[in-house]
Amino acid sequence: MTSSPNEPARCPFTGRSSAGQSGAAASPATPSLTRRDARPRGDAVRPVERYAPARDLLRSSQTRQAGFLAKTVRSVPGSQHPPVLYMEGDEHTEMRRATARYFTPTQVATYQPAMARLSDALIAELTAKGEANLDDLSLKLAVQVAAEVVGLTNSRLPGMSRRIESFVSSSLDAEPGAQQSTSRAEDLRQAINMASFFALDVKPAIEARRKAPGDDLISYLLSRDYSDQDILTECVTYGTAGMITTREFISVAAWHLLRDPELRAHYVHGTEKERHAVLHEILRLEPVVGALYRHVEAELEAGGEALPQGTIVAIDIGRANLDPEVMGEHPEGLCPMRPLPRGVPAQGLSFGDGHHRCPGAFLAIKETDVFLRRLLIWQDLEVVREPEVRYNELIKGYELRGFRIRLGRRTARA
Repeated sequence: MTSSPNEPARCPFTGRSSAGQSGAAASPATPSLTRRDARPRGDAVRPVERYAPARDLLRSSQTRQAGFLAKTVRSVPGSQHPPVLYMEGDEHTEMRRATARYFTPTQVATYQPAMARLSDALIAELTAKGEANLDDLSLKLAVQVAAEVVGLTNSRLPGMSRRIESFVSSSLDAEPGAQQSTSRAEDLRQAINMASFFALDVKPAIEARRKAPGDDLISYLLSRDYSDQDILTECVTYGTAGMITTREFISVAAWHLLRDPELRAHYVHGTEKERHAVLHEILRLEPVVGALYRHVEAELEAGGEALPQGTIVAIDIGRANLDPEVMGEHPEGLCPMRPLPRGVPAQGLSFGDGHHRCPGAFLAIKETDVFLRRLLIWQDLEVVREPEVRYNELIKGYELRGFRIRLGRRTARA
């Protein structure tokens, strides 16, 4: 936000003033469409809500992953290699270094033609039907783009997106120490889902790459002698941590832009840098994963507070991203390109930080931008029904469902 001594603060991107009706500077009402109280429900986990200590904990070599059912995943019988999400130390460093090439801006640029084709096909599908759920379209896009990177391109039957979606359709709670309430029927259903995903999607990809390795994650894992089981676990991790979260972000970004015609116009007609700034600011306000958990391996200090060994912390991403000491004036307002301290990314901690920062961050923003610019440029795109906001305790994030949109047959904006 910028201002002169006698003027209310203005957003440097939109030029909007934060003044209230009286003309006095006032914080605008929060534009968040999904926010909820993400503080831990149990006493075993210590909440962290300020940006600086949250970032320090995510960057610390004295903490390890405690969320996403980490304890359960690490104890899977027969597993020789934990998924990269749960690795630590030298093994994790080596894995991230070796796989980083799939997610660099240069490499992501090579995926753009495929993103464009997929986006055009989905918009053509919407045009042919007249109406569709945006959350269904965004799922198809996110899964197909990530499948190219991972190497899941040899499925025996269609429907991989729904098979991946089934992994997060669970009553499991990822908060450490949370009481789990799954039934035998649900456990059986998840086992069937896993077996179907392996037989129809993962195994065919493994077989194809054993014969002819490609430039993708599965080929790399095979070169490191990963077992079929370990490759399956890694694919599930990328499916839930990458594909599913990107789906939700595409939906929430579209929701914001469709509710705000002025911001939509800025976005559609802006440069790529400006469009990405809009998306990063929406993501700061709407982090898909609302809480990250870490186990303190050795006593450390965060935010001036000593945390003894064995402490489990719950990092509240939503609250940390609203810390006025870092985000400046009116942190709850949507202001792309807001002035930030050196080293603070525009999306805050929404992609995490430190050695477990989301490797596919640039890919997620790129595919979201490619799709939304093509979609939102149509003048007669309209919302039929706004989405229902749900919350998934396994990923500690929101789900937007039933986001119905309509597209007629008029021409795109000039």
